[in-house]
Amino acid sequence: MEKSINLWELPKADEIYMIAGWRQWADAGSVSSGLPHYIIQQTKAHEIGEIRQRDFYLFQFPGTHDLVRPMVKFDDGHAKFLQIPRNDFFYTGSEHKGLVIFVGDEPHLNIEQYVKALLDSAEMLNVKRIIGVGGVYGELPYDKERMVSCIYSLPAMKDELGEFAVDFSDYQGGASIGSYISYRAGEREIEYLSFYAFVPTYDFSNINELGNTVRIENDFMAWLGIMQRLNFMLKLDFDLKDLEKKSDRLVSLVDAKVKELEKSAPQAGIREYLNKLSDQFEEKPFSPLDDVWEDEIRRLFNDDESVE
Repeated sequence: MEKSINLWELPKADEIYMIAGWRQWADAGSVSSGLPHYIIQQTKAHEIGEIRQRDFYLFQFPGTHDLVRPMVKFDDGHAKFLQIPRNDFFYTGSEHKGLVIFVGDEPHLNIEQYVKALLDSAEMLNVKRIIGVGGVYGELPYDKERMVSCIYSLPAMKDELGEFAVDFSDYQGGASIGSYISYRAGEREIEYLSFYAFVPTYDFSNINELGNTVRIENDFMAWLGIMQRLNFMLKLDFDLKDLEKKSDRLVSLVDAKVKELEKSAPQAGIREYLNKLSDQFEEKPFSPLDDVWEDEIRRLFNDDESVE
């Protein structure tokens, strides 16, 4: 079997962390697939390696049309483009701190080999901690800060993660790629955690005039919430102004969509439904600067007391 890992650069930095995302099942709001690509673009990260795609993917399921088949594009009979699964490592950073960004396709086959390749790669790259990102759809207000759920690989990580305004998952069911990695990472004493943002979705399929589900495909507010946590946890200087603007724009676009739906079906009580969701929603804002200011004020008072 072909060697799974292909790293052509081994960056050197005092501390290296990894952010990992996938085109996967738990990708609501494109949190898992879109956010890592956004980080790569914003930081101008460069590619340093890959997990080779051989032996991890199916070509087709009998009885289905194109559920897992690669996408192909022809131009006047000539094959111009073939989209195959990819699992790529990118890197950005300085001599003191480095960030590996991994973007992959959730495997269909040989999950143990795939997870081993990822964890082996992290060790080869001297990664201190892996942070996976994902999204889960749920009924919640579109104009409120997103809820974030968290899983982790080592019990000692819990106290630290409790400071990040997260709910610790009690989920039982089919494993996502992140939950599978979390278990295997724990067995190898590797620090792994996943942040899962809850992304708004509304089911209006029972309303004849609407007859569909409204969901946010690129939830910039969820991306912002996770990046705030990553900035603070990893002491990054990632500029969040663009995501803040995109989040404001997103709320405006959904507001306009809601008004359009209200006009289409005034009897449906859409605004009342959304107001009820908002009233029942308990926001858990992440405000790390509050803690920073408290620590600084405490330090200043302690310094004053020591000078008499």
